[in-house]
Amino acid sequence: MQDAFPILYVAEADPTLAVLSSGVLFHLAQAVPNARITVVGSPASAPLFADLPGLERLLVLERERRLEWLRLWAQVRDRRWGLVVDMRGTTLSARLKRRRRAVRLAPEPGEHAVQTAARTLQLDETPRPRLAFGPETLAAADALIGPGEGPILAVAPGAEWIGKVWPAERFAKVASRLLEPGGPMDGGRLMIVGDDVDRDGLQAVRMASTARRTIAVLDRLTPLQTAAALSRADLYLGNDSLWTQLAVAAATPTVALFGPSDDTARGPWGEVTVRGPRTIEEYRAIDPRLDQAIQHLMDLPADRVFKSAVKRLERGR
Repeated sequence: MQDAFPILYVAEADPTLAVLSSGVLFHLAQAVPNARITVVGSPASAPLFADLPGLERLLVLERERRLEWLRLWAQVRDRRWGLVVDMRGTTLSARLKRRRRAVRLAPEPGEHAVQTAARTLQLDETPRPRLAFGPETLAAADALIGPGEGPILAVAPGAEWIGKVWPAERFAKVASRLLEPGGPMDGGRLMIVGDDVDRDGLQAVRMASTARRTIAVLDRLTPLQTAAALSRADLYLGNDSLWTQLAVAAATPTVALFGPSDDTARGPWGEVTVRGPRTIEEYRAIDPRLDQAIQHLMDLPADRVFKSAVKRLERGR
């Protein structure tokens, strides 16, 4: 029997960035014989890897403070690691005993975050974002989805900043056209994804389907369980948000709407991006720091999104 190969993976604190890099971690879990993986993350990012194959320990840095890093050091310093992957570029990883260390590289011009993660480990191929779902995670997702026939359309109308948010009423319009009798997803169900900050948009999207054929995921599942639920969907529509990256990591056909954010760096990997009619430079001319309470995607018409959704459905998984 081969000896265990210990891997320490320091994930990004931001969950969206952690999901974008998740493909390299899943690749290590699959490709390294007898891998025993310790993942370090924030309270938001660490739980996303709870079902990773080969996971030995999940360590959570509650706060980005010196005392927390000292506690982490005490937990990992005595082991000789086969590989240390540091997606945060910390000084801690440089001091550990290890055979090899990989530290996240600065992105090259025009490089996607997924490609940067793969280049950090010098991989010949670029693994797509991917999360693992254990039986309990899938069971929680399936219990919420419940029995039913027909396709599932997942919609996440929110984002952490209003500048990235497409009007929820337009999401509802597109969803209604997809699910209506004779539509591309005729007879299907609507899955609404989001959290507390998305509540107003979620209520607007509810109008696209009957209550009996609507699955509301709001605050009822963890992000990992939400990703598992998204893996059951036939199509996902959303903004530049964590929910979109979870859909991609769940291998769900995805259409993402981007405006004042760089889809070349963090768009839905291998999936469809629908951009607003302006370039990022033009958005910056209106909103120099990209932080104002302006709904920048108001001029993205629903018809463009609908047509992109139909094309993505036709392509299949």
